Amino acid sequence: MFKIRKAIPSDTPVIFDLIKKLAVYEKLENDVVTSVEELHENIFIRNFAKVLMAEEDGKPVGFALYFYNFSTFVGKPGIYLEDLFVEPEHRGKGYGKALLVELARIAGAENCGRLEWSVLDWNTPAIEFYKSLGAKPMDEWTIFRLDQQAIANLSQ
Repeated sequence: MFKIRKAIPSDTPVIFDLIKKLAVYEKLENDVVTSVEELHENIFIRNFAKVLMAEEDGKPVGFALYFYNFSTFVGKPGIYLEDLFVEPEHRGKGYGKALLVELARIAGAENCGRLEWSVLDWNTPAIEFYKSLGAKPMDEWTIFRLDQQAIANLSQ
């Protein structure tokens, strides 16, 4: 039996584990510098993000971590999907799509103007999956990032 539910604080260690597995899949395992405690603080205490858990027979098999942003052009909030991950052995069962469908329901209920996310250029299976759902790549945009050191340098 499959279900999607909102994460609760006791899910934090599982969320952390799934984040590490996602990082391995994306070949970014050295970029994971957070901790269970920091995730708990920022997701469940400070409410910077929300998480949906995907479960099969009561066992977590995936997650979607998202937060709200705002479009000045649309004049509405949007949802930014930071991470979507389903354990490799559970892929192909529709769980990733189910997580996106639930996010679309949330976006609709919240009158959001957009549901957006990024995907690594090399991740062809994910790109094709997203296109099959009607998502369009925003090829004319380039993501810029300041990491913590660059933020510190700029803010001085």
